[in-house]
Amino acid sequence: MTTQRTRRSPEEARLLILDAAAALLAEGGVAAVQVRAVAARVGMTDAGVTHHFQSRDNLLRELLRHGGRQLRGALEETLSRWLGEDAELYELVEALAGLYRRGYGELAVALHAAGWRDRGSGMLDPVVQALHELRPRGASIEDTRLAVAALHQAMATESLYGSAFRRSAGLTGTAASDSGAQLRWWTRQLQLALGMA
Repeated sequence: MTTQRTRRSPEEARLLILDAAAALLAEGGVAAVQVRAVAARVGMTDAGVTHHFQSRDNLLRELLRHGGRQLRGALEETLSRWLGEDAELYELVEALAGLYRRGYGELAVALHAAGWRDRGSGMLDPVVQALHELRPRGASIEDTRLAVAALHQAMATESLYGSAFRRSAGLTGTAASDSGAQLRWWTRQLQLALGMA
């Protein structure tokens, strides 16, 4: 008995592979994203995955870009709701933190440590623009960019180092392990930096 192979367009296959890699990333971090594991998840051979991405390193780079696209979508949705319904700034901060909790923070750090550099995709430009429009007239766009960059940096490293960094500052128990208080603190800092408090 032979099993029928499913024919997919190259784009469908790449998206299926990236979704499987994203699920593995969320489940087990960067180490879990192996060509063999991705192939097993999507019902392909290792060679089939390699055909689409050439190497694990390329798969990881594309996975980070895939995460960036997901982040853009999530941020656009959150921004739209936030601007249209006077949502809290905390929701925007939580949306950013949520994506990184799914493994993209660890992936970004691992790729950066391996020498990969994002050449400026401007993925957070919509956030910068939306927040800047709420600032007093004449406020510096560069200050808005710096505030958003600081938040982005903190959220990217939260899942990897947040608890350890809080413990190193003397926080213990739930205060060290729960990121909620830290996210609220970052929200307040962002409000202060942008003159929104």
